Amino acid sequence: MFRKNVNDGERAGGRSVLEHGHEGAVPGGEEKAGVSRRTLTTSAALTATMLLAGGGTAQAGPGKARGAKDLTLRLPAPTGPHRIGVTTLYLVDRTRRDPWEPLPVREVMATVFYPARTVRGYPVAPQMSRGAAERLPFIDPLFHEGLPAKGVNWAGTKTHAHTGAPTQDARRPVLLYSPGGGDPRTLGTGIAEELAGRGYVVVTIDHPGDGSEVEFPHARAGRKKVRETVFRGNPRTDPKTFRTAIDTRIADTRFVLDQLEALAAGRNPDAAGRPLPEHLGRALDLRRVGIYGHSAGGTTAAEAMYEDRRIQAAINLEGFLDHPPASPGQEGKLFPIAQYGTDRPLLLLGSDGFPYKRELERSWSAMLAHRHGCTTRRQLDHAAHAVFNDYAVIAPQLQAAGLMSAAHRIELVGAIDPAVSVPLVRHHVVSFFTRHLPTC
Repeated sequence: MFRKNVNDGERAGGRSVLEHGHEGAVPGGEEKAGVSRRTLTTSAALTATMLLAGGGTAQAGPGKARGAKDLTLRLPAPTGPHRIGVTTLYLVDRTRRDPWEPLPVREVMATVFYPARTVRGYPVAPQMSRGAAERLPFIDPLFHEGLPAKGVNWAGTKTHAHTGAPTQDARRPVLLYSPGGGDPRTLGTGIAEELAGRGYVVVTIDHPGDGSEVEFPHARAGRKKVRETVFRGNPRTDPKTFRTAIDTRIADTRFVLDQLEALAAGRNPDAAGRPLPEHLGRALDLRRVGIYGHSAGGTTAAEAMYEDRRIQAAINLEGFLDHPPASPGQEGKLFPIAQYGTDRPLLLLGSDGFPYKRELERSWSAMLAHRHGCTTRRQLDHAAHAVFNDYAVIAPQLQAAGLMSAAHRIELVGAIDPAVSVPLVRHHVVSFFTRHLPTC
């Protein structure tokens, strides 16, 4: 995700959802008009109400004593009818060198969420691997101002998915997910679980060297077991870095899709040879493939669909569709999908609190201007950029525990209550894929 200081740009406010450039109503959006900081503080304290279905309230509070147990965060429960299984894939592309560091191959980590036949006897998976969770408080606060450097048990957050559970005996549409710039794939757990619980196989992809912390099964020459991001600022300020990031992400996405084809053909693509859940390959219906992504991942999702005919529908969660300008005052080149349009469904979903909203408008308007296109646009009000990932529920819990200020919470996810934002984002994502890639 690319962060900008709140004071660097104007906050757009009060605009409603747009579809093909026409105004419409955001379900629940009008209820949040005029949210004050006092209301926000009360709302954050009540976040536990929404999280009860997710396995309990967050631990600790504003006045916790030194040495007390660190805060354990909770993710909201998925609402679909299916129990969820999960596994990870370590994938190695030997045809590409790593673009960020002197490694002879390109390595990618992915997580697969899927409808499970049974979960009995299979442990619930953590949101993050222990090594990645240990590095997060040293890295992520550099990119997301206001995140605490201590006081959170990041390794303690549980998902609602069960490691290695056998898959259902049914072929399912496949959805790929690319996270925000500098973010790990694990921050997309909430939406991935919601989709898997509704009958999709969801593959979340890490982009090592870009993602903040990525843990591999083992170390290798040239990198540690946990690989950290090379970014030290906003890649949009460096056209070469931005181009490399997006090109690499698109190549990673196409490579993962190639490996899923190998998996569907009965092979195990995991480079470490780790066992896979029973019948996982048989669950993949690669005739029905979609993609969604956040920020730089949204850029990736849209352009990957343009470049790869295997992808039939895409959601761009507030990602640019143009390159940054080579120098101030100029306009960056549009990505081909914005320049030429698409004949496949594309949803552009944004927030009114995105500080780069004015810059984003040029490429999104170009996308919508194609007369025979298949692009729609929606907007969440009283929300900010990270409302589209797990920070939507994490930030209010941090605020309620006294570990994040109200101002930083607003900057990160907006004033919108997670009891509103989580169902609303899920509604947009699920309804789009249900319409264009139905599970039956």
